[in-house]
Amino acid sequence: MSGLKYRRVLLKLSGEAFQGKSSYGIDPEEVKNIAYKIKEVHEAGVELSLVVGGGNIYRGLAHSQSEGIERATADYMGMLATVINGMALQNAMELAGVKTRLLTALEIQRVAEPYIRRRAVRHLEKGRVVIFAAGTGNPYFSTDTAAALRAKEINAEVIFKATKVDGVYSADPKKDLNAVKYDELAYIDVLNQRLKVMDATAISLCMENNLPIVVFNMWDEGSIMRAIKGEKIGTLVKEKIDADK
Repeated sequence: MSGLKYRRVLLKLSGEAFQGKSSYGIDPEEVKNIAYKIKEVHEAGVELSLVVGGGNIYRGLAHSQSEGIERATADYMGMLATVINGMALQNAMELAGVKTRLLTALEIQRVAEPYIRRRAVRHLEKGRVVIFAAGTGNPYFSTDTAAALRAKEINAEVIFKATKVDGVYSADPKKDLNAVKYDELAYIDVLNQRLKVMDATAISLCMENNLPIVVFNMWDEGSIMRAIKGEKIGTLVKEKIDADK
């Protein structure tokens, strides 16, 4: 474990990470690819947990607004979508030889363990990767907020937010050629500028607990290990930034 900056990490994966190049659903090859990236980190001796989204299957808020489904009901449906992704990832990781436990905020005992904080910590201490699904178990809260909450509960040192861009920009770099990439950001600047890092509730929770967030492209070769070692990669969101950043 020498040379590693972080020993216990929570990785936030969006539902879109599971669909690969498809417009919907789960791409088995993409899930296998994610599993082997996680295996590399696990074999380095890092205690790793994940929070998974479900937007590749069902997005609660969007469907509530577009289809007239009651918001709370739509959010619970979205939670179930995250469980499906969690099961897919657990299967891929165990096929890769990584001992994994799936814990859900909604009790579905035939397919996963119910979330209990002490049990999650014990799994990590025993060298198992832990996947958290079903968000916080409550409607009106996103999986971003679940990531911030679970990270603090298990005493993670950092949240890694996996994206398909190499950090946080002032605007969408695919649409605005003048978009500026930030190396570092303060929590308050993310909130004030409404930057799309994580939702406001998640950022506020991280700010109150001084929990850093690293946003980077996990699909760049070797990027996740670089982040684990504390190398400059993506965008670091923290309490204060240096004046010259």
